[in-house]
Amino acid sequence: MPAKLATIAGLILLCVLPSAASDRVLFLPLRIGALAGSVGGNAFMVAGTYYNGGGFFWMPTTGDHSIGGNSVTKISRDGKTLVGDVNDSRGYENAGVWTADAWRVLGPIRPNAAPCDALLTGAFGATDDASVVVGLGWDGCGYAHGFRWDAANGMVDLGSTNGRSTRANGISNDGRTIVGWSTDVTGLRVATKWVNLKEERIEGPNPLLGEAHGVNSDGSIIVGDGCDPSAVTTSSPAWMWTKETGVKCYPVEHPDWLPPLRFYPYRPFMQDLTDDGRLVVGFYSFGLDSEALLWIDGRVHFLKDYLAANGLPDAFKGWVNTGFLTDISPDGRTLVGYGAGPVGFQGYMVILPEGAK
Repeated sequence: MPAKLATIAGLILLCVLPSAASDRVLFLPLRIGALAGSVGGNAFMVAGTYYNGGGFFWMPTTGDHSIGGNSVTKISRDGKTLVGDVNDSRGYENAGVWTADAWRVLGPIRPNAAPCDALLTGAFGATDDASVVVGLGWDGCGYAHGFRWDAANGMVDLGSTNGRSTRANGISNDGRTIVGWSTDVTGLRVATKWVNLKEERIEGPNPLLGEAHGVNSDGSIIVGDGCDPSAVTTSSPAWMWTKETGVKCYPVEHPDWLPPLRFYPYRPFMQDLTDDGRLVVGFYSFGLDSEALLWIDGRVHFLKDYLAANGLPDAFKGWVNTGFLTDISPDGRTLVGYGAGPVGFQGYMVILPEGAK
């Protein structure tokens, strides 16, 4: 077997049998144009969206498999169900659920809702079993509210306490806590949670806390960005809310290898987390100019620096940037994301050792 093929086969073996690599960090790139968004299949399947549109799932042993639709947001833990967006028979985009090689269109946020351009609903998150979906629904371009969907209850409009727009970004696995944003009277998107469908603001050191992105299984930990949304000359920290302690801000020191903040206002985002909150994934971003971030026990690491310090200095060799870490497995071992690769946007999977530090 040629050396290159032997290396690839060895990596696949280590990925499929994680016990053989429990003390090593592994880096597995997807093919160019396949952007990883979610990890499932007991941490050995990745789902995402092709750069040119359409959903896929990927395994290290077989590569990527197109499932059509427009995009994929979530793959279930068992790998059998994917959640994303798909066009209905009229050509309008709706949230959808894919299973058994077919898409189910979830429909509008309320009966006879009008689209905004070609948009009716969009999926932004789901429970790990993909039985509950959350996102954004339209009724004309002047009406945009978060929604919660499940097979028993259908679409539930999360509404708005002040008559302005809202959106649901994620949901706890018990289905009780939804996180996202609502629009303040200032026009800012502010951190919001819905507990048993009741809307509540999440307030931190600054009452106008930026939007919430991720929540753990029981709703006791929530993460987001914009701990100080009024920050202009400095980068507004990411944040974590816990039931016991409230909001804590997590600033990121701007590295000297990135353009100065006065020209490029980068900011850190906490995107997803393990159930215990020990590991958090996200990114340090100014639009598509972005670098993946990993927090371990509250300490932030730029992903490429962490990989270099753990035996993989060439993991992102030739890449323009490491982009966005988008999801983490419940045990904290598997991370997925995408960045600007050597010749195009490209997804990747990272496997951490047990007890990563």
